[in-house]
Amino acid sequence: MTMAQSRPALDLAIKDVVARVNTRPIEGNSAILLPFDEDGNISYTELAAHIERTAAAGLRPCVNMDTGYVNLLSLDERLRVLETTREVMGGRSFIAGAFIEGLDGDPEELYLREVATIQRFGGVPIIFQSSYLTGLSEEGLLAAYRRIASQCDQVIAFELGKMFAPFGAIYSLDVVRGLMEIPQITGMKHSSLDREQEWTRLRLRDAVRPDFKVYTGNDLAIDMVMYGSDYLLGLSTFAPEKFAERDRLWAAGDPAFYQLNDLLQYLGFLAFRPPTPGYKHNAAQFLTICGLISSDRTHPLSPVRPASDVAILRDIAERLGLL
Repeated sequence: MTMAQSRPALDLAIKDVVARVNTRPIEGNSAILLPFDEDGNISYTELAAHIERTAAAGLRPCVNMDTGYVNLLSLDERLRVLETTREVMGGRSFIAGAFIEGLDGDPEELYLREVATIQRFGGVPIIFQSSYLTGLSEEGLLAAYRRIASQCDQVIAFELGKMFAPFGAIYSLDVVRGLMEIPQITGMKHSSLDREQEWTRLRLRDAVRPDFKVYTGNDLAIDMVMYGSDYLLGLSTFAPEKFAERDRLWAAGDPAFYQLNDLLQYLGFLAFRPPTPGYKHNAAQFLTICGLISSDRTHPLSPVRPASDVAILRDIAERLGLL
């Protein structure tokens, strides 16, 4: 048999291969950057515009997250963010962080207060870890989640590695299974930056509770959506419309997904290099380049990137067709 005669067996179209694995739409959630003006004040007007832009693209906005400097904001500032988000969303779904680290009081009461406030504003709470939670035994941890979840219509769990926060922890699979068995917990954001750990959660999800969402928080492996993860990412705040476009390409089985995904991952490798919190300054630089916010200022306690990043970010924005 000649090479030409054998070729038809090898000529299965790429789109057909892609279509075989494209069995579900991707749920995209985007952690919203909190913009600052040139005077160093929070720009709630630009925050509102960025929330609307994200929702209009088809991603669910997530506020008071790490991307929104939740650990650096006062309680009044967090409330103002929630008020702004409620006004913009007008009943549409959004996620907001329930963060208690560093607050005085009984930890579970603080969590209950946080989730009640978020729900009052119309949001879905996501439970940030704390020294209290990660210091409990596995049985105590699950009991705490059950008590918090009992006061929620729906709530999202969150596990993150210590590279993100000193109070973070990656749970055992026994704990993950226990969280999946709490009906009000509809999903979990997983931020270990470890594909294998995320794959084990996907396999467990498929076996225990197929409707449970595993939201990748791996900004260095945004292709985890190919394996069954959905996402809640800080990287998507740079270009929510491009993430939404990528997701539509995936659902359509279009091979153009891979080219766009690779370019967005290039952006992720640049922005999420050490020190990782510097990605928020890169996000502000990128959105300023695109004319979407007026200043690349960040929270004064957040690390900044060198001005030389601007030329690279501009090149990426041009490649993405945003300029």
